This record gives sequence, structure tokens and C-alpha cells, in this order.
Amino acid sequence: MKLLLVDGHYYVYRSFFAIRNLSNSKGEPTNAIYGFTKTLRRMVDHLKPDYGAVIWDMGLPERRTKLQPEYKQQRSEMPPEMVPQLGFIQDLVPQLGFHSLGLENTEADDLMASYAIEGVAKNIEVVLATNDKDLFQLVDHTVKVYSTNKTDLAAPEDAFVLLGNDYVQKKWGVPPAQIGEVLCLIGDSVDNIPGVSGLGPKNASSLLREFGNLDALLENADKIKNERMREKIKTSRDQILQNREMVRLDLDLPLPMPLGELSIRPRYKELIASLEKCEFKSLLQEVKDEAAKNGVVAEATASAPQPHGQGELF
Repeated sequence: MKLLLVDGHYYVYRSFFAIRNLSNSKGEPTNAIYGFTKTLRRMVDHLKPDYGAVIWDMGLPERRTKLQPEYKQQRSEMPPEMVPQLGFIQDLVPQLGFHSLGLENTEADDLMASYAIEGVAKNIEVVLATNDKDLFQLVDHTVKVYSTNKTDLAAPEDAFVLLGNDYVQKKWGVPPAQIGEVLCLIGDSVDNIPGVSGLGPKNASSLLREFGNLDALLENADKIKNERMREKIKTSRDQILQNREMVRLDLDLPLPMPLGELSIRPRYKELIASLEKCEFKSLLQEVKDEAAKNGVVAEATASAPQPHGQGELF
């Protein structure tokens, strides 16, 4: 059995910026909708998952914002053309067969991690579709990260790859479980988490390999050979320990829906209606053909999802 967990906001943003200048006959933007729909359907074709969910960010956890009030405060606002498309996509997800899930004041990576741990406990293979480096901490023989990035593919003709222990060890220089310790040292500029000044991933992983783990490094900071780095580590001790709590994933969140209820079941009639509103000709025909193979009448009988947020879509 296989569980596919998709980082919703990441793939909406990726789709929006990868495909530009796409709209319907009314001039309403549809680029993110098209890219996200194609991407999610491609994942299903590649992975053949039994269970699936798209997980959304729904605010920041208090435990992180209390520690570091500037956490993620530098991020720019969502482009106006994306706002109505995001709401449409979130309602489109169930039509594509996936459950659309989130928890109030919870980031997607934490909820994905909690579902992943539940999957591992049930002997289910877990695939994480994300670009979030924090989630690479979970990689093991039953948890992999899905990627279509050309830099990750073994050969040009490959369509995708599942990144595992070997990838993490090569990229980070430490096992997956220690990625969090690397991040404690170097910080994360994307999330506005400060690290040790002048310390990069390569040197951080080298220090962790030398001393074994973060606790041993901090306890034996006087033994660090480089004098400047020795002093930086010692003076940054409190920040490093605070960062440990910042990058720690929540692994026991209440699941908004039991894993066993996440079976993938496309709702073709509603999906066809939505794609007709979007005026996606080739994609629409592709879905109609698939629906016919599954014994579903292709005529659209349900209304498309309504937009959320600013602006109007359809």
C-alpha cells in the first residue's frame, strides 16, 4: 500500500510561476489551475498510490512564533492573480480524487509528517511530494520524497525519482535524521531562522560527523579546531538550541481524517464540469477519455467549485 502526501501551496506556487499567460476566454487566469491539475494527475500516473491527500498551510504554530516572532515574516504576499485560483484549486482537489486537508495554525510540513509517521506505523509506503527540506528528516526505507527536478534525475529520460537515504547522505553529508541538526547550525533564510554566522551546510555537516551529533558538538565546543568557528559556536549556543525547537517537526498532530479514509476516488462528472469552465481542451479530453474507461458518463452535470478570496474566477 502506498500513501501520497502533497504539499499543496508549494505546487500551486510552482505551477503559477512555471506557466504564465494562460487564461480562459474571459481573460481570467488559469495557469496555476492547469499546472496543478496536470501535476497531480501525473503523480498518480507515476506512483499509483492507494491513498492520497493534499495538505495546506493554515497558519503558523504558536510554539514557533513565540520563540522567534520574525519567523517567516519576510515572505512576500501571494500574487493577486493566484488568489482566486488557489481557492478554486482547493475545491478542485476532491474532484481529482484527493482529500484536501489542513489544521488551524499548522504548517503543511508538520501535518504531512504526522500522516507519514502514521503510515509507517501501518506498514504503508509513504511518498512526500514537497520541496521542504525539513521533511527530508523523515526519509528512510519506507519514506521517500518525490521529485521531477532535472538535477535529481539519474537520466534525462527519467520522468521522476524517489529520493531516499543515498540522496540525503550525498546532498547533506549526514543521515536524514540529522538534517535538523544541520539546520540548527546554519539556520534557514527562507523561514527567517538565523544561524551561526559564516557556517554553511558543508562545514556544519563536517562538524556533526566529527563529533557525532549536535549535543556532543555543543558539549565539546572547546575542541573545535578552527578558533573562529569555535568561538562562534560557543557564543551562538542559545540560538542553536532555540533553532532545534524551530525545526522540530510535529509528529503527533490530531489527524483531520483517518489515514484509512484517504482512498483516491476521482469525481469525474464534477471534474469535467470544472475543466470545461477553465476551457482546457486537451486536458478536458484526457479526463473524459479516462472517465469513459472507468464507466463514467462524460457529460458534465455538476457545477464547478466557487472561488475564494479576492477577485472572481468564472
